[in-house]
Amino acid sequence: MNALPPTLSRGVARVTEAALGPYQSAVVRIGFAATWLLFLLRESPHRQELYGPSGPWGWNLARQLTADNHAFTALLWSDGQLWFECCYTLAVLASAALLLGWRTRTASVLFMVGVLSLQNRSVFVGDGGDNVVHLMSIYLVFTRCGQVWSLDARRTAHEEAARARGEHVPADRVGPALWAVLGLALGTVTLTGRFDNGWLVPALLWTVWAVLGLWWAAGLRAAWRQSRILLDVIANVLHNAALAVIMAEACLIYATAGWYKIQGSRWQDGTAVYYPLHLDYFSPWPALADLMSASGTIMLLAAYGTVMVQVAFPFALLDRRAKNVLLVLMMTEHAVIAVVLGLPFFSMAMIAADAVFLPTSFLRRLGGLAARAGGRLTRRDGRAVPPPRSPEESTAGRVGFTA
Repeated sequence: MNALPPTLSRGVARVTEAALGPYQSAVVRIGFAATWLLFLLRESPHRQELYGPSGPWGWNLARQLTADNHAFTALLWSDGQLWFECCYTLAVLASAALLLGWRTRTASVLFMVGVLSLQNRSVFVGDGGDNVVHLMSIYLVFTRCGQVWSLDARRTAHEEAARARGEHVPADRVGPALWAVLGLALGTVTLTGRFDNGWLVPALLWTVWAVLGLWWAAGLRAAWRQSRILLDVIANVLHNAALAVIMAEACLIYATAGWYKIQGSRWQDGTAVYYPLHLDYFSPWPALADLMSASGTIMLLAAYGTVMVQVAFPFALLDRRAKNVLLVLMMTEHAVIAVVLGLPFFSMAMIAADAVFLPTSFLRRLGGLAARAGGRLTRRDGRAVPPPRSPEESTAGRVGFTA
């Protein structure tokens, strides 16, 4: 049997030996978890009208729609007020857990369940950013997004430091207990026939639950270490594939948006940006909108610049410097959209998607600054808490049962 060419062999080793882009996947996790969490908190006073049983999009209408499109939503398992409040609270808690990186694997699954349950309950609520959150919540399940900047990585680093000092590290009890509780809940839902609108989400939930159990069992005995290595390789491949899909999704969003804009007459004559600035729904600051729209040159540059940046971005990935320049331009554009058009969560979702392309060196410097600032705020007894090591120096996020 012929050996693989050296280039192909190095590529296979790179994809299987490590979960690539640990900082990029972490910033995507933090960005989308923060976006969804802030949205849920801001809309909490209006949650009944948006997703509750008494909303304008009634429970029976939602049942009819999901029966046709087979969309998953736990909110249609019951039309009671208590069940709705429990689901909404679970979505908030899962978002907070994913943001902090606490039990990241389980938190990512619960985050997906919360996003799908609320968004599929009322499909007419959203501003475009909800579609991005919807997709990314599924992709994050397949990533190892807790390798850095997470409580999981911090806990693993402390455990490794304790082992290096020869100290006894107690076995993890929270992970197995959480796994058992979620397995019981999943089994109850399955046996009571709640999964009646499709098999894809239930199959994904059961697969993740079974893999987490197998992962834990493989780490109990030394004789099963080979199985643990195999699971680690599979997890790396899935992570790297999901990260590639997230990048492709971001490119597809910009490419399709840019090419569709080119076909519009308002974008061709440079007046497209003028009209949304004068819609009441998109004018939280009318004086600012009037100031911007008073200049035809600004409107022309905004319209043409938007189209050029969106069309050019997928091609700019071939050049590092061009990619970084366009990233700054796109993030700035979304920040302006958040303020001028009053679409903060759409802009946050798009910036979080853009962050997957940020350079590792920049993210590490940013993380270092945040860690030093946090250390100054949390230091009380004069002793510095050792920060978790990077994935290049540690196996943080890749050992232990972190369900």
